[in-house]
Order: sequence, then structure tokens, then C-alpha cells
Amino acid sequence: MSSRHSDNHAISFGSFRLISAQRLLLESGKPVRIGSRALEILLALVERAGESIRREDLIARVWPHSIVEDSNLKVHIAALRKALGDGLNGNRYIINIPGRGYRFVAPISKPEEIESPISTETALHSNNPRAPIHRVFGRSKVTAALRRQLSEHRFVTIVGPGGIGKTTVAVATIDEIAPSFRDGVQFVELAPLSDPSLVPSALAAILGISVYSDPIPNLIEHLRHKQLLIVLDSCEHVIGAVAALADDLLNRCDGLVVLATSREPTRGEGERIYSLPPLELPTSSDGLVAANAITYPAIQLFVERVAACIDGFELSDADAPSVSDICRRLDGNALAIELAAGRVSTFGISGVNSRLNDRFRLLKTGRRTAAARHQALRAAIDWSYDLLSEFERTILRRLAVFTTPFTMEDASAVSAAGEVQPADVPDVVSLLVNKSLLSTDLGNSKATYRLLDTTRAYALEKLIASGEYDQQARRHAEHHLTICEGAREESIEQNTPDWVLIYGGYIDDTRAALDWAFSAGGDAALGVKLTISAIPLWLNMSLMDECQKGVTRALGIGFISDRQKMILLTALGVSLYSIGPKPETKSAWVDVLRIADVLEDDDFRLRALWGLWVVGVTGGKQRPALALARKFTNLAAKKTDSVAVSVGERLIGISFHFLGENDKGRQHIERSLKQFGGGDNRSHAVRFQFDQAVAASAYAARILWIMGFPDQALRTLETGVNHALTLGHSLSLCYILGSAACPLTLSVGDTIAAERNVTMLVDHSERHGLALWRIMGRRFKGNFRVGTGDYETGLKLIFNAIDALHEAGFSLYHTETLAEYAQALAVVGDIEQGRVIINRALAQSRRNEERWCLPELLRIKGDLVRSDGGEAAAEKLFLESLGWARRQKALSWELRTSISLARLRRDLGRFGEAHAELSATYERFTEGFATADLKAAQKLLAELSSQLAS
Repeated sequence: MSSRHSDNHAISFGSFRLISAQRLLLESGKPVRIGSRALEILLALVERAGESIRREDLIARVWPHSIVEDSNLKVHIAALRKALGDGLNGNRYIINIPGRGYRFVAPISKPEEIESPISTETALHSNNPRAPIHRVFGRSKVTAALRRQLSEHRFVTIVGPGGIGKTTVAVATIDEIAPSFRDGVQFVELAPLSDPSLVPSALAAILGISVYSDPIPNLIEHLRHKQLLIVLDSCEHVIGAVAALADDLLNRCDGLVVLATSREPTRGEGERIYSLPPLELPTSSDGLVAANAITYPAIQLFVERVAACIDGFELSDADAPSVSDICRRLDGNALAIELAAGRVSTFGISGVNSRLNDRFRLLKTGRRTAAARHQALRAAIDWSYDLLSEFERTILRRLAVFTTPFTMEDASAVSAAGEVQPADVPDVVSLLVNKSLLSTDLGNSKATYRLLDTTRAYALEKLIASGEYDQQARRHAEHHLTICEGAREESIEQNTPDWVLIYGGYIDDTRAALDWAFSAGGDAALGVKLTISAIPLWLNMSLMDECQKGVTRALGIGFISDRQKMILLTALGVSLYSIGPKPETKSAWVDVLRIADVLEDDDFRLRALWGLWVVGVTGGKQRPALALARKFTNLAAKKTDSVAVSVGERLIGISFHFLGENDKGRQHIERSLKQFGGGDNRSHAVRFQFDQAVAASAYAARILWIMGFPDQALRTLETGVNHALTLGHSLSLCYILGSAACPLTLSVGDTIAAERNVTMLVDHSERHGLALWRIMGRRFKGNFRVGTGDYETGLKLIFNAIDALHEAGFSLYHTETLAEYAQALAVVGDIEQGRVIINRALAQSRRNEERWCLPELLRIKGDLVRSDGGEAAAEKLFLESLGWARRQKALSWELRTSISLARLRRDLGRFGEAHAELSATYERFTEGFATADLKAAQKLLAELSSQLAS
């Protein structure tokens, strides 16, 4: 080094120490293995830390007597960055200065004098030539566990699928444990052997022992008194010979320890199995940013390997979700991740992600220095597949039709055909688990199995090539038809959470079965049956858009019975609810009612009447909707359907509420809530879309608040929301959030609860594609923003919601959103536009008989008129509002109008009238004194009292 740092000094930076005299780089005290030229570059950069060094100067130093390309320098810079972990966990060491060269940017310590050379003998003590070239990610707990096992047991096998990193982990463990073995480590690669009888000879060759016909005696003699670790790598194809050799040696050589790597256990005497898990990765890519993503080992590996190909590559927030998806689709398999990273320089990250459906073509080129079985993803699985018998291959191929975990019963039902008998399947499944071709989960009441995505893609290719695909896909579809038919029978009687827990896991396989059934080689008639059986899955899991598309596909085939058509149209009507009461929604329910009349099916008559009631209520036809609700209830009573009778009570109650008859509405809603609030948690969503306890709670809370019981309303809301969360039924949750929880918590001024409810509504509606509730979520988000002073954002969100609700035909919610927009315009001083909007809302309210909000609309118009100087007109509007509120027993509306009227009279100097009117209304409240309106009334009354006293 230069005179700045003499050769007998060590320089420290980060976790590294650099000792020039010994040409040695240590990380946390352990040698880092890098090439001599990469080390020379590091020395040059550290000597002039903080300065830019030209490429020409670095090349002249590292290759003093050669003419080399600039690319050679880039290769060694990339290797150096990898060795240092540059760019990982926020560490930066070397940067490229365009047009000027490279600079070492990490802080370095003051040179520390070294009195004597640092011994690396212990750190490097091993007869193992397989030192790890690349950094090992996310395996510290694994190597610690293996060190512990090797200290307690003499025969340990690392088991896992091809490419998961068994050899890498073994080598990393060797590096850490080697010093504890007096006679070192011997590493034996068994992959090149084709003859199992050569396993002992391979070990003898590594040990340098001359052998003749039988090497075992010579091996025992040589190893009898040694304290040695033997690593047997890639044992699966010579598994029996490895087990026999380990038994012979371990029984006669007391100081010997064996560490093996294999895709299946050797089942040798005393063997301890360590199942190597995939590299850890995020469970979801939603909202993932680079800073969080890079903490996961799978993503660290991907980024490090991409950086080896693309100089200066760093993970960005924009790429983090795609990288996470890539690693997840590759099951956290280290080899597959490395191969995918190597293709980024050609296709980019999004290109690699999009091409993973054809992963064997994409991931076909690896490092030339890698073992042949690791140079392409297909080769890695070929290695395992070729070791199976044809009978085992047949069952593996057949299991590829499953897209998600399956039980042993599922496996037998689908794969047992022809030469495969049901009794054969458990043994072969167990063998495939042992060979790391199937993974297993024992955490549930029943063990489940699955093929890793890459293994499944491989086996599916083999299944198609065998000519058995359509036959197996049919068996798979018929099996899931049986499952879904059983689920449909149970969906009415069983608790929704329990039902979803049991059957929700079948959704992906049901989708796959439907896709096959409606494909060119499938069976559309079977597809129709499966669609009908899948309807409870879609509805109980709030997959409304998927339900709509699925039943539309089935309806389109043309040769279905009237009963099938009736069932499909019912599901279509339910699923169309979230897009609005449009003509196609009403048409579906009219057709259901027509067919139900022909078939004399009262259950579907009820469903059709319910659907037509929904269209009427949301479409602004309140009086006709009440008639439909009564017709529904009369039919339910006639057929003694207690559940439907209680649903009818809820429908009548809601209709009365919207007509402004709150007292009647409350009576009917409370009768419904009494039925459904008593612990009956069975699923009603399949018949009537929502959980009825949740739906009744929503309108009970609305009416309680309007009638002047805010505390009771909030308690009812809390019960309903918690019940919906417990059910895990997102549509029911969105219903109570959008119908009641969001507007009421905003109305009472509970900003914490309002923000929580609005966030929950937006999240669930967007996640499940529930169009109506997504619009409502953005509407309430706008109201929340206005309330916090962000007027520009809030007004824009509410305005967009008005347009979206109008386009969808939701007159009911459109009217109240117009009122909110008019009120927000008044806050920002746009009185003229506010009056236009509130007049539009009033006209719509009267036209549709939406009287429930009429007192509030009149109050808002009064405030706008007053702001424009029309005190007399405003007072008249306030008095009209009070008249409607009192007729409707809407005490909360009455209070709001009383506050507005009192403020008007105060400003006109009529303090006594103002106080008397407001005090009379306020004194009728028995609860809710911490809510925003009542606090505003308290404050105004105190002010008026002061004026009267002065």
C-alpha cells in the first residue's frame, strides 16, 4: 500500500478489516474469499477512500503488464461488491462516478497497527475444497440448528427439493464447525456417480486411500481413530449405498460424524433429518416497499444476483412487489431465484415475472460452473423425476391437476384409476413427500399435501405429454363437484366462519375445474353443475365479480334446464347488486320470479321478491319497494319460513325508515334483530346476500341515531361490525360500514372511529372488487377529508362519488351524497353552487319519497339561503325542517335544525326565542352528550344564556 497505510496496519470499515500485508479481508473475524484482482481493486480504492479513481488507473494497477477490456474491470468490481454486500441493508461501499471512475464511500477507521500476522488457520482449517463463493442469505438459524444437531448426533441429513440450497447450507455449516474436528472435513460429491457401488470408492479417493476389491475395511482402518466430519453431497440417486456406508463407518469409527444432503432421507441407522425450508419471503406483495422487501432472504438473494449482472442495480419501491411475486411463484427456491435473477438483464423484472408461466423455457441457463442438474430449472427436477418408478411418476403426474393443498382422500379420488388402486395412493404420496416432491402441512385436523408451483408446472407438462390430461381434469372436476354439492347443502345450516374455514380452501381448485369444463376439451354440462354448486363459495367469500362472470358463462351455453337457469339468474341478480339497480339487474330478478312461478318454487319466489325490493329501494322507488317487502313477508309467513319472515321484517323496517316513518321502521327492525341477534350465526348470505344479523344491526343503528339515541346507536354498530369481522364475510362488513358505521361515526364527530371505519371500507371493497362499496368508501373518505380541513381533496372525492352513484343508478345514496356535497360547498364559501346542488337533492328526495333525510336537506338549504342574505326565507326553511323532523320523530335532525335556527335568531338579536327553541329540543335527549351536535348545542345555549343575562 502507499505510505498512507503501511503494510503492517489493518483498516476497518463496516464489519470488515483489510490487512494489506497478508492480502486478507476479514468479515466479523472470518476470511472473505474473493479473487486476487478484486482484492487489489479494494486495496487501491481504500488507499484513496473518498477520492474518485479513474478506470485507467485501476486497470494499470491490477493488470500492469496486460491490455484488458474495460469490461474486465466491471466484472471484478461486481464481484467485489457482492463480497462486501454492497447495496444490501443500506450498506454502501463503492460507487460509480459516470465519466470519472469509482470511489470508496464508506467511513474507514484510523489504521490499526498489527504486531504479528493474523492466523487464518483455524478459520480455514478444512480439507473441504468447496468454500462458498457467494454470500449465503437467511440461513443463520439453519446453520445454528445444524451445528447443534451435529454436536448431539453423528448422522444428520439435510433434506429438501432440488435447488433449495442444501449444498450451500452444508458448506456454510462446515465453515462454522470445521475447527471443532481435529482431523478436519472431507467433502464428497456423489452427483457424478451413476453406480451406487462406487460410493465407498469415491470416499476413499478423497481420502487418498488405495483400495482393491472391497474398500470398506481400508476405510474403517483409516478412519478408526480420526475425529473427522464427512460430508456426502447429493445422495438421492445412490441412497441405499450411502445408508449402508454410513452404518458401516459410524458403527466402527467412534470419532466420525456424517453430514449428508439428499432429496430424501437415507433411512440409515441413527439418522437425524433436517428438512430445509425455502428462503423466507413476504406473504403478500400489497404495499410492499424496497426497505421492507430487502429484509427477506429470498429477495436479498435475487437482488444480489441481479446486481452481479447489472452494475449498480438497486431494488426500487416500484419493483419490490414484482420481485416479491417472482420469489413467491418460485416457492423461495434458491436455484430458481438465481436463474430468474440472471434473466433480468434480458427481460427486465416485469418481463421475468410475466414469463414465469413458461418458467422452464425462461430459466434454462445458469452458471456454466454449476453442476449439470443445476444449470437449468428443468434439469433440477429431471434429476428427481428420473429416480422415480413409472408407477410413482404416474401418480405424481396425476396429482398435478390440484392447484392448492389436497388431502389424502382428494389424492385417492383423483389419481386412483386404471392400474392405480386407491390403496396404492397413500404409500406413493408418502414416498413423494420423502423425496421432497410433495410438501406436507400437519398443522390442521387433516394432513394436507401440495406440489410446489415449479414441481406442479413440470408434472403438468408430463401429464399433458402422457395424453391423460383431459381424463384427469374430468376426475378432478367431478371430485370438486361432489365437494361443492356437499358444501352447498351445508351452507344454509352451518355457521359462516366454520363453513368458509372448511370449504374456502377449495376455491382455487374449483376455478381450475371450471376453466377446464368450459374449455374446448372440457364438458360444459358438467361446468354448469359445478357453477351452480360453486355459488355458495362465491357468495360466502364475497367474490361477487367472480360470481357474476361465472354464472354469465354458464348461462351462455344455451342448453340448461329451467331450474338451472333460475338458480344461475338468482346468483346473477345477487352479484349485480354491487354495480347498481340497472335494467339487467331487474331483468334477472323478473326472470327468476317468472320461472319460480312456473316451477311453483316458493323459496326462489322469495329470493326474487327480495331482489326486486333491493332494486326498488336503491333505485329510488320507496313506496313500490314497501309493497314488495310486504308481499315477501306474507309469502314467508304462508310457508312458515321463520328466517324469511324475519328478513321480511327487516325489509319492511328499512322501507319505512326511508319513507321517513322511523317509529314503524324501528319496530320492524327490532323484531328482525331479535331473531338474528340471538346467536343464530348460520349463513343467510347465500339466500339473501348479507348476514341478516349484521344487516339488521346497520339499520337499527341508523334509526336509533336519527331518533335521538346516539349512544345506543354506536353500541349497536360496534356489535354489528364485530360480528361481521368474526364472520369474515366482507360483503356483510361493507354493508354495515357503508350503510351505518361510516356515516354515523362521522355524524357524531368521532374522528378516530370514523377514520378506522372509512379505511376498513375502502380496503375491503377494493380488495374484493365490490363496486358500490368502493364508491361509498371514497365518498366517506371525502367527507372525512373535508372534516379535517383538506377541502380540495374532500370535495373532489365527494364529487366523483356523485357521478359514480348516478352512473350506477343508486338514487338512494346519490341523494344524501348531493346533500353532503352542498354542505361542503357552503363551508368553502361556494354558496351559489351549493344551492344548485341542494335543490337537486331536494327534488330527488321528493320525487323518490326519500323522506328520511328531508329535514336535513331543508336545513342545509336554509343555511345556504341564510349565507346569501335571505334570513326570512331561511327561517321558513328551518321551520319546515322542524315540522318534518317532529313528524318523523327524528330528534337528531331536529337538534341540528334547532341549532341552525337558534344561530339565525341570535344573529337577529332574538336571544330569548333562540334559547327557548334550542333548549326545548336539547332537553329531550337522554344520552349522547359527548357527541358533536350535542356539544355544539351546549356551547350555543351557554352563549345565549350569557346574552340573556347581560
